[in-house]
Amino acid sequence: MHPSRENLPRAFRLLPTRGCDKLCVIEATMRTIQFLLVLLALGLVPIARAETADATAVRNLVAAYAAAREGADAASIEKLFTADADQLVSSGEWRRGRENLVKGMLASSRGNPGERTITVETVRFVDPNLALADARYEIAASDGRAARRMWSTFLAVRTDDGWRIAAIRNMLPAR
Repeated sequence: MHPSRENLPRAFRLLPTRGCDKLCVIEATMRTIQFLLVLLALGLVPIARAETADATAVRNLVAAYAAAREGADAASIEKLFTADADQLVSSGEWRRGRENLVKGMLASSRGNPGERTITVETVRFVDPNLALADARYEIAASDGRAARRMWSTFLAVRTDDGWRIAAIRNMLPAR
């Protein structure tokens, strides 16, 4: 070790000091990089786990929505949304408020029969309590017509009762 740094605390020995030769600077730089990598690994592992658990919770929320919608279960659909939730559907209709959402969804399912499949492609966290889930949305028509293929974006918020859907945007791809 370089003599001018022997009496410094260990944390300070990681940084080069005045009077270091080239080898001393390289040694100190390598120690600093090792120290930062350890901090990075220790600091980010819990965050990554939390995001993975939250991403799974958001994916499960969308899956619960798809199942409740497919089963035409009004009470189950309602529980998945915030009170002020809204939905902009591919026809341009804008449903506002949980009650209007449920009524509109059930009416839409009756008017557009077929098996609905919603597959979440990505979950992105705008902040720890707010997530965007982008999903492929397909309605396989039961009357022989071609399937309707759309995209849906779900805005999910963390509440005291868990993750809830605050907004849905359904989009038809450009032709």
